Amino acid sequence: MKVVLAIDSFKGCLSSADANAAAAVGVRRAVPCAEVMTLPVSDGGEGWIEAFRASSGGTYVETTVCDPLMRPVLACYLMQGERAIIEMARASGLTLLRPEERNPLLATSYGTGQLVLDAVRRGCKEIVVGLGGSATSDAGRGMIQALCDAFPEWCPTDGAARHSVLGAVRFTLATDVTNPLYGPNGAAQVFGPQKGATKEMVAELDRRARCFAAETACKMGFDCASEPGAGAAGGLGYAFMQFLRAECRSGIDLLLDVARYETLLKEADVVFTGEGAADRQTLMGKVPFGILRSTLPKGIPTLLIAGQMSDAPCLLSAGFACAESINPPGYPLEKAMQPDICRQHITEKVEELIRSAGCGRRCPRPSVARGGK
Repeated sequence: MKVVLAIDSFKGCLSSADANAAAAVGVRRAVPCAEVMTLPVSDGGEGWIEAFRASSGGTYVETTVCDPLMRPVLACYLMQGERAIIEMARASGLTLLRPEERNPLLATSYGTGQLVLDAVRRGCKEIVVGLGGSATSDAGRGMIQALCDAFPEWCPTDGAARHSVLGAVRFTLATDVTNPLYGPNGAAQVFGPQKGATKEMVAELDRRARCFAAETACKMGFDCASEPGAGAAGGLGYAFMQFLRAECRSGIDLLLDVARYETLLKEADVVFTGEGAADRQTLMGKVPFGILRSTLPKGIPTLLIAGQMSDAPCLLSAGFACAESINPPGYPLEKAMQPDICRQHITEKVEELIRSAGCGRRCPRPSVARGGK
């Protein structure tokens, strides 16, 4: 029996690698002789560079940059020859701030620009930026300012193509976000509150983004503000697309391409995927849906587990063989978020699902699809 594990991080609790390891214990308890293949995964947010390194190697590079409040912080990115893999949250992430410090009116993406600069100065010709977990909603103005400070001769409204260094770099953005820069579905309206923005702050952030985009479009003659992904990472996606001609891609699709996931799936009997909280938004480009899109055409059952599960009928209709919470109904969240308990619950749930699915050469889809609470 061959089982593939491709579980995303349980944010604030376990990394993707840790979640996969816990699931592997459950598989081997149920089927000691099973062949277990693990793939650390990410959609561009937490765990992005670790997932890339696990699938395709590389060397970590450390450098001191500014955090969202312009304080020094040691951040790292991944180098693979002339390609750099950057996780913007390492410099501009929400986890770098205490809850009382969260204020997207003040938070800046300047540090992300410094990570880009460090990679460029080390000779990188391709930079892949994972957009997720940001503390910022500055439409990428901080990132652009860092580039301007380093290259005073660069006029950002002329674009990178006119700069001998920046113009030689190809930028790719990895994100599951398809929101525009501003408006009802924009960066501030949708994501601002989780970064500490009040209703009044959201309105001001949206106004700033709208004005910035209008002024830029007037000078450059084109506007990326409505492009899918422009609203990612507080509008950082917009800045990369508008000023650096970046291409936006699904983070999980990009990672699966690099990891040669199709080869990993050969002769697989079942695939487990998961995330901290699964609901209908899982189907909007998140890791489990990316995994499902690869397995469905091959008829390989894909089992979805999560710390919190809602909208299970919607997930089952999309094609998941089952969609279950690892936690018993009513289990206290503060206990469920403890790493040791989370590991135990993942192991127990995977063991239960493997046993219920059977241990033949090709695991059948469970006869009753269940949605955990």
